[in-house]
Amino acid sequence: MSIFEFKSGESLGEVRSVETSRIAVRVTEPVKLKRARVGRLVAIQISTDEWLIGVVDRVWRHPVEVEAADKGDAAEEKTDELPVEENGVQVSLVGTYRAREGEGHDVFTRAIAVLPEINQDVFPIEDKALEGFMGILSKSTERGAGAPLQVGKYALDGKAIAYLDGDKLFQRHAAVLGSTGAGKSWTIALFLEQAAKLDHANLLVFDLHGEYSSMSFARRFRIAGPNDLKEPDDSVVFLPYWLLSYDEMQAIFIDRSEQNAPNQAMALLDAITDIKKTSLKEMGKEDVLEGFTVDMPVHFDLGKLLEVLDAKNTEQVETGEVYKSGEKKDQPKTTQGALYNRLTRFIIRLKSKINDRRYGFMYQAPKEYQEYESLHALVEKLMGHGKANDGVVNSGIKIIDFSEVPSDVLPVMVSLVARLVFQVQFWMDPGEDGDSRHPIALICDEAHLYVPSRREEMNPLQRRALDNFERIAKEGRKYGIGVFLISQRPSDVSTTILSQCNNIISLRLTNKTDQGVVRQLLPESLEGIMEVLPTLDIGEAVVVGDSVLLPTRIKIQQPEHKPRSATIDFWQRWTAPKEETDLVKATENLRRQSREYVGR
Repeated sequence: MSIFEFKSGESLGEVRSVETSRIAVRVTEPVKLKRARVGRLVAIQISTDEWLIGVVDRVWRHPVEVEAADKGDAAEEKTDELPVEENGVQVSLVGTYRAREGEGHDVFTRAIAVLPEINQDVFPIEDKALEGFMGILSKSTERGAGAPLQVGKYALDGKAIAYLDGDKLFQRHAAVLGSTGAGKSWTIALFLEQAAKLDHANLLVFDLHGEYSSMSFARRFRIAGPNDLKEPDDSVVFLPYWLLSYDEMQAIFIDRSEQNAPNQAMALLDAITDIKKTSLKEMGKEDVLEGFTVDMPVHFDLGKLLEVLDAKNTEQVETGEVYKSGEKKDQPKTTQGALYNRLTRFIIRLKSKINDRRYGFMYQAPKEYQEYESLHALVEKLMGHGKANDGVVNSGIKIIDFSEVPSDVLPVMVSLVARLVFQVQFWMDPGEDGDSRHPIALICDEAHLYVPSRREEMNPLQRRALDNFERIAKEGRKYGIGVFLISQRPSDVSTTILSQCNNIISLRLTNKTDQGVVRQLLPESLEGIMEVLPTLDIGEAVVVGDSVLLPTRIKIQQPEHKPRSATIDFWQRWTAPKEETDLVKATENLRRQSREYVGR
């Protein structure tokens, strides 16, 4: 039995024109136009058990100008009988409801196999019909017996719980977009809480501002700051220089604006190749040399690199001749080498970075990071998963705090972690059934900082980061990697990566340029839905994509563990501050480049 039982007098109007995914409806009675609100659902019966479902995205009332063909009383009487207004509604078709489909009942699908005919009745879905239909959506998208991905309530019907398809949400990439204070961090915190209910969740959160440090159910790591170099604890992570690819090393070590930059790049390539090979031999890993590339993540001594570069910078080569007289008689003549004095600035720059404590997480890692097996331990931290410990900490949800990483190297450091995860997944044995890889999702907070949109304006570090993430966005799904972008400025995020996101969760966006970017990501038939973006409430989102059956507005429910991203109330705090501000402590934190300072 169908959930729709409309009477002929309840129709909104009749189908007037039909396009591929849009229809125009003529509303014959002006009073019925009140029921045609933008965002409301409508139904059109195709057969006894099949209905097309659409969303109202435009309502209009136009005056009709009528000119009499002939003058006279008869013509005036004929004109008076014609309507003076035309009422209409534009509807975007979003799917099909079937009361029966094989052995199933009450099935909704995004597919549209049959279009309506002209003059068919169009019915608004209201009251009990709306409650019944939203209930079907909730049941259809609920996944998992004990842990469905519940995100809130539908705006159309506050009684209906909104679920997302967790497989399609993470498998096909997603973007959470919204202006500052719209509720992005709140939404991500909710997703993390839902994932924490799963025994073998595997998510890696790139936390750029320490917002998610309150997530007590997750494992929390922090990229080492200047204050962590002496006695780092287990929560501190180092990203040593030898993890960098050759291109990334060039971007960090070499100033492309220098005249000698090509010579420096060549010297760096030769030196690293030789030193890495020597290091492998010293570790007794001759078998690894068979597949050697310069990008292989193998520990090597920076001191030896400086020695090699310094030797090239001061090299004297024999000319093949000898002195015929004087103190140097019979001694070979020498001349300056090809790189003589051309690496001086390069060496000075490298030494400066090595001694800078802000970059200690790269150049001053503990001794355990010098072992061959140290890469295994780092990968286990980043990608390890397992059951929750005593129901408190889920070891598969990892939050990495990048807040103390200097901004000039932040893009390449974030992308280094993402690239390492991708490469491990890529080279993992898929097994006979091709299903041995354990999927992992990368939650990319403040994505516009390391995957910007204008490549021509990027520095080398940003280009390397963008290249890494673009490859992951394009190929990651094949190897079990999902990308979750979070940004307040969609117009500043790489369009290549955004276009790979098949799920868009858009909270309030007030900037027209950002709104335009979001519209371009959607099919033309759904552009009208995005007209509401500037008017959304805090914590309210328009969800469109593979993970949701019906593109619609959802009121995101509050997470239990709120992120530390709440907007400070200026006026209220100026009126009655909560506590005295410790400026001395803040100043010492500045000097020490750490928030751990306690004493005075």
